[in-house]
Amino acid sequence: MSSNVAEIAVKAPVTSNPLDAIPNEIPFDVPYGRPISLCRALAVIHAAVEEAKKRNWKVNIAVTDSGGNLVAFQRMDGAMLASIQIAEHKAKAAVTFRRPTKVFEDGVNLMHLNYLLAFDGVIASRGGIPLIEQGDIIGAIGVSGGTDSQDEVVSKAGAALINDPRANIK
Repeated sequence: MSSNVAEIAVKAPVTSNPLDAIPNEIPFDVPYGRPISLCRALAVIHAAVEEAKKRNWKVNIAVTDSGGNLVAFQRMDGAMLASIQIAEHKAKAAVTFRRPTKVFEDGVNLMHLNYLLAFDGVIASRGGIPLIEQGDIIGAIGVSGGTDSQDEVVSKAGAALINDPRANIK
């Protein structure tokens, strides 16, 4: 019987760890640029609010600059109080890590990379998107108050005001 176990072990396919892959380039290697202005941050928020209103969703929206500092914030009437800090956290994480927060959500939920949760500042929840202008990160938007998918729809509406649809942020 022990020889059968050894046979099975030998026949088992050897799978490589996808985390062992070595990319040719640094992922999400978008340079930080000049910080977003208050005027533009408010325009991003306005676009996001319009999307949320159209759908009758009550959310909180934060825009940070390229250094992760809060530039503008809006809490829609009736939006959940706990989501104030979450919206800001999403924006800060998106700019700090130079990627949408959905990447962390996917990493934890789909790829089971739970170690991501050990990194300071990570939030594994959709709704945080870097704002990229002419190839540089100028800030980020973070939205919270709905489901993750609702937050993502609203944040994408705000980010679309700045982001080139060809921007490499997935």
